[in-house]
Amino acid sequence: MGTERGALTQALAWAIGGYLAAAGRTVAVAESCTGGLIAAALTDVPGSSAWFGYGFVTYSPRAKHELLGVPWERLDAKTIVSEPTAIAMARGALAASGADIAIGVTGIAGPSGGTPDCPVGTVAIGWAAGGWQRAETYRFPGDRAAVRAQAVAAALTGLKERLEQGFPR
Repeated sequence: MGTERGALTQALAWAIGGYLAAAGRTVAVAESCTGGLIAAALTDVPGSSAWFGYGFVTYSPRAKHELLGVPWERLDAKTIVSEPTAIAMARGALAASGADIAIGVTGIAGPSGGTPDCPVGTVAIGWAAGGWQRAETYRFPGDRAAVRAQAVAAALTGLKERLEQGFPR
């Protein structure tokens, strides 16, 4: 992660930790292309054990299905990187962890694996809490490390924005 991106990620993680600690809420993450980088960023914050309990790295379709309950029909080559899959991952993390809020991330970091419809750099991120959910799809430029770093920053930025807005219960 570049120094500037690393500083942004650190600032986001600290802000998120402050919001969650003040509200007495917890977060879980379900990661694929980011490989645990979101969990690492959040747990770099001292005291994070009060508001972070679970991080799932579900890189394979089988892991997404078995650990998070993502339906098999969401896990084919055309739908695995999609907003419904990211939401299903976040919902699965909520169910498995008992957390209040969850993030689900699925994408293609490269350098291979992209298709014309879903090129390298495509990342879907889902956020879920209670009966509320939202997802966004991004197309990040750069190499594998750059795509992963941008995905982490986008996931944390989205969570921080939702916490600032009083994330629905």
